[in-house]
Amino acid sequence: MPNIRHFVSLLLAFGGAALALQPAMALAGPAAETVVEAPAGTVEGVAGNGIASFKGIPYAAPPTGDLRWQPPVEPARWDGVRDASEFGPACYQPTVPGAANSIYHEELGPMSEDCLSLNIWAPEHASNAPVLVWIHGGALVSGASSFDMYDGSRLARQGVVVVSINYRLGALGFLAHPGLSAESPQDISGNYGLMDQIAALRWIESNISAFGGNPQNVTIAGESAGALSVMWLMTAPPARGLFDKAIMQSAYMISSPALKEAEHGHVSAEAMGTWLQEQLDAPDLAAMREMAPGELVNRAARAGYLIWSTVDGKLIPNQIAETFDRGAQAPVPVLAGFNSGEIRSLRRLLPPAPATSSGYEAKIREAYGDLAEVFLALYPADTIDESMLAATRDALYGWTAERLARKQTLLGQDGFLYLFDHGYPEADKAGLHAFHASEIPYVFGTIHETAPNWPKIPRNAQERELSDAMLQYWATFARDGQPRAHGQPDWPAYGAQAAFMVFDETPQTGTRLMGTRYALNEAVVCRRRAAGDQPWHWNVGIASPPLPPRAEGCQ
Repeated sequence: MPNIRHFVSLLLAFGGAALALQPAMALAGPAAETVVEAPAGTVEGVAGNGIASFKGIPYAAPPTGDLRWQPPVEPARWDGVRDASEFGPACYQPTVPGAANSIYHEELGPMSEDCLSLNIWAPEHASNAPVLVWIHGGALVSGASSFDMYDGSRLARQGVVVVSINYRLGALGFLAHPGLSAESPQDISGNYGLMDQIAALRWIESNISAFGGNPQNVTIAGESAGALSVMWLMTAPPARGLFDKAIMQSAYMISSPALKEAEHGHVSAEAMGTWLQEQLDAPDLAAMREMAPGELVNRAARAGYLIWSTVDGKLIPNQIAETFDRGAQAPVPVLAGFNSGEIRSLRRLLPPAPATSSGYEAKIREAYGDLAEVFLALYPADTIDESMLAATRDALYGWTAERLARKQTLLGQDGFLYLFDHGYPEADKAGLHAFHASEIPYVFGTIHETAPNWPKIPRNAQERELSDAMLQYWATFARDGQPRAHGQPDWPAYGAQAAFMVFDETPQTGTRLMGTRYALNEAVVCRRRAAGDQPWHWNVGIASPPLPPRAEGCQ
């Protein structure tokens, strides 16, 4: 197996109602019980200040025992009134020494395989309101829908029904294995976490109207691995028709292993599963199903098992980049963007820096060949650290965001592109200007409900005004596909001008965000795809193997 332990350690660390265009308001005041009778069953949540919340609602049966590594099963309708005042357990994920020191660390509470639940925040008396479904990040290894930062109350005050979901993670959520494929009528395995997300969307389609939501106006949204999940859902035939718009924050259009064959520098997903079985000293699948879930996920992580989606030809027919090139993705409006300081909090994605500028330049020339001059002009040798941060950011996140906007525009759909470039004193002092995920609390309006180690956001009018603007842009996009905010610039669609919005001290519009940086990364990925023996992910800059020669159709 490839040497991926350094990357695994990083992944585990961060793990039509009327819609008012108005500033978000603080939530306070008494709460009371509220009861909703939905097709799935009757639930009792909590209401206050015009918002009703319902938490820990199961959308699938517990995937335990023989249901471990099986597609999710619809739960039976429950009898009586189900208490929905508390979040459900988090899905199992590794416990990592030192993780409590990460800026992304947040206490999970109980973990369980019985974790396939969702949470709903709805305006009281809502009817036919737009629905926004949040898929949490965490590198497909960690995270939960219960994090304080994901509280949907303020977004709901904009007239949106907000839903957040849990899904299976790590080896329990994405293991492919020849034995599992043999059990499947479609001869596929892996992607169980993605199947969970689709099951949640089906539950929403059947039940959300009882909570005031419009099942015909659903926006799927996520950040990092959540945004990666949104891209997969845009390419997955079983998800077609379950959503109407998509938001992708810091998505990364990386390559994935094929189910049965070695492709693009990846061993097959089934081979990875067989390898993991050996690392777990398990004689067969039955033994793996009998392992305690906590032991399984921790041993898998220590062994260096890296979590991927699987191109299985059915749920995920092709590489994401190929599906978007074919125009076979979901024809829906998209909102996509990235942060200027993505890698400042993800430095383990970077290889050790060369000691000298001449060493850096030599490595780039060796790796990039005829594209080296362009690369060095964009990411020069006289600022090695900043160049490495920018090159990896652009290859993973910047290229992906602009590609999403471009490809949807070619489909005749609106694409809205953004750059989050906002800093504040505590983040900037720590060298974390506009770091990975730092836009999330501004989108949710939870700028003072972040994780304990998160650089503290000042309690002043300027920060609240920026957050109010962003949550309004996101909410109006969920309503009608046109992001707008009270007293702020209109957000132009990407279109022929390659328009975008930058969020710094205030929202401002611009054009041609990536420019040559996009063209360079498009050329690199094109050559790797044509050669078929190199992945495209964080093998960037001095970490890049020698690029394949120019191929037909590539620059």
